Amino acid sequence: MEIQSKLIDRAVRELSKLPGLGRKSALRNILHLLRQEPDHTLALTEALKDLVENIQRCKTCHVFTEEEACEICRDPKRDHSIICVVEDIRDVLAIENTGQFKGVYHILGGLISPMEGIGPGQLTLASLESRINPETVKEVLLALAATAEGDTTNFYIYRKLQNLPIEVTTIARGISVGDDLEYADEITLARSILHRVAYKGS
Repeated sequence: MEIQSKLIDRAVRELSKLPGLGRKSALRNILHLLRQEPDHTLALTEALKDLVENIQRCKTCHVFTEEEACEICRDPKRDHSIICVVEDIRDVLAIENTGQFKGVYHILGGLISPMEGIGPGQLTLASLESRINPETVKEVLLALAATAEGDTTNFYIYRKLQNLPIEVTTIARGISVGDDLEYADEITLARSILHRVAYKGS
């Protein structure tokens, strides 16, 4: 049964665009919001408005932040000579939760995928190359998903960096082939970071 309200229908239509939310789930959430005190719903609206207006990408690593540079990039206690390359911010959160990595990050914003029309130019690879000064960077850790797209992206980065006097490593394969980092348990992910191996381009 459809609710005959253009306002509710519009809200459901917009909310159902979020990943994992179908029309029924979106309607259930909209009805829940309507049952709350108006102040609660307006607080959510204000939070989303602030998010859109004030969140930006870190100019160095591309993580979401309220400042030009994120907390990790600004932290002098982090080891800025080791750059961990990840697909998106969820991977940063997963690795940070292990407490085993003390370097800095670089978010690609995706993986090379010819099937989906995603090439190197659509990722932050040029920005990554510009960060790598052999005088200050000693290691680039490739922490991408163990998928065909992840392997393709790993190889592309390796080819770009192989002539530089830096070490290119990858996380140990405690992560199952085909798995995303965000779904790996913290112990397995921590061991993969600690026991990373040299990337040989194969």
